[in-house]
Amino acid sequence: MPTHQVENQSTPLVDVNLWEHDAALQSALQALAPAQASSAHHRLNALGARCGSAQAQAWAFEANQFKPQLHTHDRFGHRLDEARFHPAYHHLMALALGEGLHAQPWAHPGPGAQVERAAAYYLFGQLENGVQCPVTMTYAVIPVMAQQPGLAPTWLPRLLARDYDPILRPVTQKTAVTMGMGMTEKQGGSDVRRNSTLATLDGQDTWGERYTVRGHKWFFSAPMCDAFLILAQTDPDSSAGLTCFFLPRILPDGQRNHLRVQRLKDKIGNLSNASSEVEFEDAYVWRVGEVGRGVPTILEMGNHTRLDCAIGSAAIQRAGLIQSLHHARARQAFGRHLAEQPLMQSVLADLCLESEASMWLALFLARTFDADADATQQALRRVLTPAAKYWICKRLPHVMAESMEVLGGNGYVEEGPFGRLFRESPLNSIWEGSGNVMCLDVLRALGRGHESAEALRALWQEARGLHPAYDAQVRATEAWLFDPARSLEEHTARAWTERIALLTQAALLWRHAPQENAALFVETRLGTDWRGTMGSHPALAAQARAIMQRAWPQA
Repeated sequence: MPTHQVENQSTPLVDVNLWEHDAALQSALQALAPAQASSAHHRLNALGARCGSAQAQAWAFEANQFKPQLHTHDRFGHRLDEARFHPAYHHLMALALGEGLHAQPWAHPGPGAQVERAAAYYLFGQLENGVQCPVTMTYAVIPVMAQQPGLAPTWLPRLLARDYDPILRPVTQKTAVTMGMGMTEKQGGSDVRRNSTLATLDGQDTWGERYTVRGHKWFFSAPMCDAFLILAQTDPDSSAGLTCFFLPRILPDGQRNHLRVQRLKDKIGNLSNASSEVEFEDAYVWRVGEVGRGVPTILEMGNHTRLDCAIGSAAIQRAGLIQSLHHARARQAFGRHLAEQPLMQSVLADLCLESEASMWLALFLARTFDADADATQQALRRVLTPAAKYWICKRLPHVMAESMEVLGGNGYVEEGPFGRLFRESPLNSIWEGSGNVMCLDVLRALGRGHESAEALRALWQEARGLHPAYDAQVRATEAWLFDPARSLEEHTARAWTERIALLTQAALLWRHAPQENAALFVETRLGTDWRGTMGSHPALAAQARAIMQRAWPQA
């Protein structure tokens, strides 16, 4: 318009290297996966550049703007049951699978392999999160499929392949496959033992024990995948318990399985990804694991998806943080850049602390999933998987709201990234077990014996003396960990789960981050003055500039 010139505006945060400018992530790889750090640096540097590129950012925008569409029939009336996607979605899937985000630690296991993969997943999570759903489920299903002697020879090599083959056709004609899962039914939700879908024995073939299945799934993730793990009853009176089954979209004879996609969920966010409601009309499935042991079988998959919920939520925190830092350094108000104003500095520094603490907890958790994890790490995995999933995911909406507020009205428009990021922010708290389910799982992990409690105590011991508030919280939490009445007080599970997560974050920061940052994290999170809102603690001001520079160096 002729009446004004555009000035005092920020610029798009594109064509930046997300790895190169993340000193904390580089430190985490070096500390938690030293054997992988040198060889992984070049790969992660290249991935960080691709995920921060203008091209990839455009794909993320387009994949969410042009949502998947369901095509139930072709023009002649034949069933299709296909979700179709914008080309941007396929570009993102090709990037993720080409980087091995679905398979790298299984194809090349070893010390730190899960950490390296987590670092790559964290970089990709700053780009686009809907694509991560099928990537995560494929990653999580591989250990289960590797144990199936009838299915593994055909399916496992294609699950491990670093390729993307979206064409629906028989598995023997594909270079690579993806997998999803279906557990939730209308009447049960998280209580999957109320599932009513019924599987009936049909015979035996090279893939194993074959059944037909009738029923439904209320949330059926990623219906565009090549196959799925589902839960179904094998006994009409439900006395035998749920069993896990493998359900392919294309049968061995090349025919489409009787999987009917009724509709795609019209979700609040996660728009690039298709989630669906389905019916099974005598669909063919193959048994996975023991009859009646379906929940433990599929929970092996669930533990890995929960790990990815934590990593992915930490990544979204990071994405919001760097957007807010970039804007605050470019935008002026009342005669100064936003990043030079004391109150804004406190908010931004607090966001930096939260983001780094989330990253350390997520990558430390990934280390406990490595093939060489010892008994102590396995004990930590049992309790920290639900605790980290609960806390990092629970903090994300608050972090995203504060980050968006830094941009003011510019943050609240669809042309920028925050609409997508903000809508994504509540999701991981809901998927793969809600917050209450996670906290009850913490109680269950601790109820198996003292191994997890002892492992936490040893982890926290290193940071004793860090801060009086830390020492006091450790003493109180250890008393609860070893209290036999703990499991009878479910109503306190959220408070103690949060304490476990915060103490673990503090211990990791003390071990690996600048010690003044660790002490500040403790003072602002475990002291008596914490209100939960960003920038409200007076102690933030003195270190704000250094913390911001560490998080996203100013050019």
